[in-house]
Amino acid sequence: MDALESGRFLREVINTINDGFFLVGPDGRILMANPALERLTGYEAGELTGQTCAVLNCDACVRSRSLGGGHWCRLFDRKDEHRKRCTLVRRDGTSLTVLKNAKVLKDGDRVIAAVETITDITAVVEKDRRIEELSRLLGSDEGFAGMVGTSAVMQRVFRIIERAAESDAPVLVLGPSGTGKELAARAIHELGRRKNGAYVQLNCAALNEALLESELFGHVRGAFTGAIRDRQGRFEAAHGGDIFLDEIGDIPLPIQVKLLRVLETKRIERVGDNASREVDVRVIAATNRDLGRLVRAGRFREDLLFRINVIPIHLPPLAERREDIPLLAAHFLKGIRERDGRDVTGLTPEALRLLTAYSWPGNVRELRSALEYACVIAEGGRLGVEHLPQHIAGAAWHPECAGPGMTAGHAGHGGTGDRHAGPHPALAGHEAQGQAARAEGGGMPPAGSLAGVSAGAFMYGGRPARHERERAELVEALRAAGGNVSEAARLLGVHRGTVRNRMLRYGIDVHRAVGG
Repeated sequence: MDALESGRFLREVINTINDGFFLVGPDGRILMANPALERLTGYEAGELTGQTCAVLNCDACVRSRSLGGGHWCRLFDRKDEHRKRCTLVRRDGTSLTVLKNAKVLKDGDRVIAAVETITDITAVVEKDRRIEELSRLLGSDEGFAGMVGTSAVMQRVFRIIERAAESDAPVLVLGPSGTGKELAARAIHELGRRKNGAYVQLNCAALNEALLESELFGHVRGAFTGAIRDRQGRFEAAHGGDIFLDEIGDIPLPIQVKLLRVLETKRIERVGDNASREVDVRVIAATNRDLGRLVRAGRFREDLLFRINVIPIHLPPLAERREDIPLLAAHFLKGIRERDGRDVTGLTPEALRLLTAYSWPGNVRELRSALEYACVIAEGGRLGVEHLPQHIAGAAWHPECAGPGMTAGHAGHGGTGDRHAGPHPALAGHEAQGQAARAEGGGMPPAGSLAGVSAGAFMYGGRPARHERERAELVEALRAAGGNVSEAARLLGVHRGTVRNRMLRYGIDVHRAVGG
């Protein structure tokens, strides 16, 4: 193979390289460029050839040339560059982050040219930015974008939120009242590509049909009595960003039809107007209702459900992540101290055990309210059982053990409608036991009859047989496992967090259990 053939084949090899490749003469002018460089920079090879490499506006090269030297660029003095991170400017004015490698070619002492390759690392930079953002959110005292929890179920929720933020598809946040659906929606916006755009929220249950249509889509002057001027709706206000529709299960059917059309066409019509307007909005919806049941009842459109339920996120009730209660309590108490200046230092072990054992039908919101109440009652120091709301201190084990003023909702019976279909999941076992006890004993004790009983009696005395058996099995498993919680969980066939919860619930100290 002669030199001419070698040169031709070398050029073919260079043209197949996926990284940008170019030769620069000692005077800084580009001698050749491969197709990958054309693709990365937006310039054609003919536009680059003959121009100085300054056309690429590389920030590292600008600094290097400003330092001076015996050649056009200090690269010719240093001889090479290895994995240097720098930013170029494409032909369309956008920036491109790359890793650059360069080598000076010499014939003896004479500099012939420099060969440079660039690798696009824009995706890596974006991923690093997201990791840094997530680290900041997870590492802060506010938890994950204000959502606190280290349980496995919440870590899964955080991962789904992160993935949902990367998409422009509609998101449906599901969960009982008080689980943090608004925080989840805000996190999706803050972590997403639309974070610099508007974030507009609307509670769909707060308005009647006529007002809701105007709030969502806007109206023109004279559309109805009182419409004295044109007004943009929430969708227009959210253009380029996200709109959060809370309580979407309460939207009237006529509005559902119009909302479906907006989701499909990306266009809205103001009330009283026949001209459509384009909107670029990602929809995040939330509800505590069973939308499937509403569809079957004819109160929610199935096609709208399919349209908004692209990325569902289920927030668990607090009763399903009890291991997060100590962390949540510390988080809320810290906020109350900073806001009100109260000298509250924490919770006693007995108070924490009660909080962990309670069923929390109101979820995280109810926990926060209970701690607000306790901080008002306490004069300072640690919060004890005596500072907790009566329905929590007196009903840690049985929903029927309710003090005066405690409603059926507190006891976990839930009322009617699709929001509460049957007893709270965490209280299903207690409900069955309560029914059996009432069948044998002739009914529930009168409200307030337990008011004089200490909270300790519910924690350590008078347990149902199932609780005594559960406690004994836990102690036996801990002894067999030599105090290893993970091994005890394996022996019992439950999650490690469940073992921790039961240890807290029954006041079991692992060292005493093993030693005893």
